[in-house]
Amino acid sequence: MSPFICRLSQTIPRFGEAVFHHEAGEPLAFHLLPTHSQQLSGPLLLVAEAAPWQPGRAPQVIGEVRSQSGQVEVPSAQAIQMLAALQKGLLPTFSAGRWFGTPEALSISISSVNFQSAYEDYLACVAQLLPVNYRQVARTAVLFPSAEYRLSDATRERLDLIALYVKTDESVQQIFVDGHSDNVGRRLLNRDLSMRRAEEVTRYLVSLGIDEEMIVTRYHGDRYPVVPNNTAENRTRNRRVTIRLERE
Repeated sequence: MSPFICRLSQTIPRFGEAVFHHEAGEPLAFHLLPTHSQQLSGPLLLVAEAAPWQPGRAPQVIGEVRSQSGQVEVPSAQAIQMLAALQKGLLPTFSAGRWFGTPEALSISISSVNFQSAYEDYLACVAQLLPVNYRQVARTAVLFPSAEYRLSDATRERLDLIALYVKTDESVQQIFVDGHSDNVGRRLLNRDLSMRRAEEVTRYLVSLGIDEEMIVTRYHGDRYPVVPNNTAENRTRNRRVTIRLERE
């Protein structure tokens, strides 16, 4: 099991692979991956069909999906419906009107045989996924009110997530913390304020168990605005500390 990603896959004979894919911080996704990309084209109807041992059970239409570059990605809501169907012993089935570009129809079913034991392992994996992934925390900016350097509750919550991720992902080797200010007031005072902001962030990360030697703390005053300091809204965006993670 991984705290970063969980997969539940099934090989479909003479076709390819069906994969439920759940990444930390992201919704569930499903991918239908044919061995040959030319097998599928155009729209496909996705229906949960009754298994041969369920005579008389009505099929359930899940929706229409499309193939792209020969692969099919099913949106999260429909992927969840597919899992629910498999739990009931139904067979999520994709029906395509064209196979290898010919008028011949094609149906691809995902089997529910032995699904339950694999699904229990999958659920155990999902239960220990991190709440965020690397892309979601690798570049972060936290904002400050004018002339303030203390951390808000929202900033602390964001830093909590960053620290949790860093302590789990051993490939993160360095954290760059950079303090900034708007251009209101004297330049030296702004530089000092940006230093206090950066140091406050660093201090909080260290209090959460991050090794201080991983952190490079810098401060820049008003030298590097992210937007022009010509409106109150823009000045708010410039009063910031950025946190950047670097992997090995």
